[in-house]
Amino acid sequence: MPSKLVIDIQVASPALEKKLGAIASSTLIKKWVNTAIEQSGVITLRFVNCAEGRKLNAAYRHKDKATNVLTFPYELTKKTVIADIIFCLPVIQEEAYDQGKAVKAHLAHLVIHGCLHAQGLDHEIPKEAQKMESHEIDLLQQLGFTDPYAPA
Repeated sequence: MPSKLVIDIQVASPALEKKLGAIASSTLIKKWVNTAIEQSGVITLRFVNCAEGRKLNAAYRHKDKATNVLTFPYELTKKTVIADIIFCLPVIQEEAYDQGKAVKAHLAHLVIHGCLHAQGLDHEIPKEAQKMESHEIDLLQQLGFTDPYAPA
């Protein structure tokens, strides 16, 4: 039986929804998630502004600034994944600009990145980081994007 992955996309405000829509459709974002996750389950992607991003990062990571992506995994088995993934769209846009990348490509990378975190991958230890980055590169290439770690 094929896996059933429910993907819920939430956008914190109409202004953010308009900005997100100019970057990628919900259909495209769901395609990115489905590429990264093979299990059944529920993935909620929430796009927030800097104030909400900062509040969440301070509460859960004790860092008083907005960050690009936060992943909250709730359940992970061989067959099921349940997680919330928070994206701070203004930070993502600023990073893309600073790095000379298309916002769409940077967002696709961070969606893949957050989904891999939801599945237990991490990048705190160099060996794990290498594994995670390699997987990100492979998935992004499947989606038609270039290596996000290659020098600009």
